[in-house]
Amino acid sequence: MDRRDLLRAAAVAPLAAFASAPDWRALRRRLDGTLVLPADAGYAAARRLFNPAYDRIRPAGLAYCASAADVAACLAFARAGGIPVTARSGGHSYAGWSTGTGLVIDLSRMSSVRYAGGRATVGAGARLIDVYDRLASHGVSVPAGSCPTVGVGGLALGGGLGVVSRKHGLTCDALEAVRVVTADGRVLDCDASRHPDLFWACRGGGGGNFGVAVSFTFRTFATGRATVFFLHWPWAKAGAAVREWQTWAPSAPDELWSSLHLTRSAGGLDVEVVGTFLGGAAALDRALAPLVARLGRPARRWARTVSHLEAMKAMGGCGSRTTAECRRIPRTAFAARSHLAYRRLPADGIRALVEGVARGGRHSVLLDAMGGAIGRVAPAATAFPHRAALYSVQYYQEGMDRTWLRAIHADMSEYFGDHAYVNYIDPDLANWRSAYYGPNAARLAAVKAAYDPGRLFRLPQGV
Repeated sequence: MDRRDLLRAAAVAPLAAFASAPDWRALRRRLDGTLVLPADAGYAAARRLFNPAYDRIRPAGLAYCASAADVAACLAFARAGGIPVTARSGGHSYAGWSTGTGLVIDLSRMSSVRYAGGRATVGAGARLIDVYDRLASHGVSVPAGSCPTVGVGGLALGGGLGVVSRKHGLTCDALEAVRVVTADGRVLDCDASRHPDLFWACRGGGGGNFGVAVSFTFRTFATGRATVFFLHWPWAKAGAAVREWQTWAPSAPDELWSSLHLTRSAGGLDVEVVGTFLGGAAALDRALAPLVARLGRPARRWARTVSHLEAMKAMGGCGSRTTAECRRIPRTAFAARSHLAYRRLPADGIRALVEGVARGGRHSVLLDAMGGAIGRVAPAATAFPHRAALYSVQYYQEGMDRTWLRAIHADMSEYFGDHAYVNYIDPDLANWRSAYYGPNAARLAAVKAAYDPGRLFRLPQGV
C-alpha cells in the first residue's frame, strides 16, 4: 500500500456519520473506480453473474474498485451503514453468492498480470484466460482452472483444482503471498511470515470469509507443449469406464490429468474421457495404454499437441478461438453439487452412478482425477483438506431444477461420504462446514474470529 493509498484509506473514517441513511453519493466521491446504482444506465449489465438464473437479484450498489483503498472505502461504508457486502471476482459462484442485495465490491478492474523473476503478481479480478494469455508471452504459467472467465480470486481462495494440478499442485499451492483488505479496512500483505494464519486460510478456506483479497503472488512453472485428448466410448461401456478409470487415473503419471464424463443430453448418453498431457502424442499413447487395454479402443478419438495456452483454451471449451473470443463465452444457466472420492466406488456404487445419469433430463457427472502433486501436501498445510482424495465428483444439471441433483447426490453419498469442494459451493448442503473443511474447520473459525470478529462478511455458508 503506497502513501497515497494510506491517506485515502484514512479518509474513509468520516463515513461513520452515515450510520442511519447510507449516502451513496459520498461513497461515489471517495472512489477512483465507478459506483453503479439502480438508476444508472449500466446497472442491468453490472449486476449480472455468469449464471443468468441470478439476474433477479438487485444489489443496492455495485462498486468497480480500482485499488485496495477503494475496497477499504467500500468496507467502511458497509460497516457504517449496516449494509450487507459481497466481493465479486469473476461472478461464477455456483450459489449466486458473488452478488447480494447490499453493496457488491467488484474486482474486475483490478486485473493486472505482472511477471518477474519466476513470480506472477495477479489482480484478484483477472480472468483465467487473461492470466494464461499474459503469462504465455513469458513462457510460464500457474496451475489454475479451466473455465476461461472464472476470476482468479475465487479460484485460488477455494483451493483451485485444475487440469495441471497433478503435476504442479492446486492454485493455492503455488500461492506465495496475498494482499487482503480486512473488515476493519487494513490492507495486509500476507505470506508464510506475515499474518501466516490469514495466509493459511486464504489457501483453500473459500472466498468471502476473511476479507477481500485484491492481489496474489504465485510461483510459476515453465511451460512446454501439451497434448489434449478426447476419447469416447458407447454407453454400454459406462460401468466399465468408471471401474477402470478410477483405478487408472489417480495413479497415472503426474503429467497426465484426465476427467471422465458421463452425460445425458439431447443427443443421448455418452461416455467421454478428456484430458491434458504435459508432453507429446507418443508419450500420451503410452500413458493411456493401461486404460485402453482394460476398456477397449474408444469408438472416437481426437488428440492434438499444442502450446500450453492453446491447451488451456481447449480445456476451457474455446479451443482455436482468440483470447478475446474466450472472454465472451455464453452465460449458462446451471446447478451443481459435488463430492470428493476418498475411495473407489464398489460395483453397486458404480451401478447407482450409471443408472442415475441415465435418468431423464440433461445433466452430467464429471470425475476429475486428483493424486499426484495434490496428494503430496499435508491436509493441514493449507486450508484445503482433501489431499487424500482420488478424484472430485461434480454433478452438473442444465437449468436450475435441482430435483435430479438432489436425488443422485443422496444416492452417491452412501459411497462417497460427506466430502465436498468449497468452490462448487452447494446451498443444499447441511453439513457444509465439515464437508468443505474437514479437520481444518476449527482453525478457520479461529482465523475468522481474529480478522472479522464483527462478521462483516456473512455468506450463508460463511466460516
